[in-house]
Amino acid sequence: MPSPQPDPGLRFVALVSLGGGLGGVARYGLSLVVPGAWGLFLINVVGSFLIGVLMGTVPRPLVRAFFGVGVLGGFTTFSSYAASWSWALVATPVCAVVAAILGLRVSR
Repeated sequence: MPSPQPDPGLRFVALVSLGGGLGGVARYGLSLVVPGAWGLFLINVVGSFLIGVLMGTVPRPLVRAFFGVGVLGGFTTFSSYAASWSWALVATPVCAVVAAILGLRVSR
């Protein structure tokens, strides 16, 4: 009798959770090196670029879940920059979208 396969939904949740924790730690480390609005801007633009590259190069759903939703989702922090008014409130979303498009184009 073959052993039952684990639920794919459980693997997805586990990979996203693990990746999110790693991405959050990476974000915290980078925010220590580059604090304030510039740090948030850099985190979000670099993360968006990497998401674009990932979507253009990785066809496997679980790998995308771990790196895209998990690691890079935990790394980027769009909610933090919106908490206070600054130039980053306007510049970050625009630059992040451009970075994601460039990442996708570079990877294809």
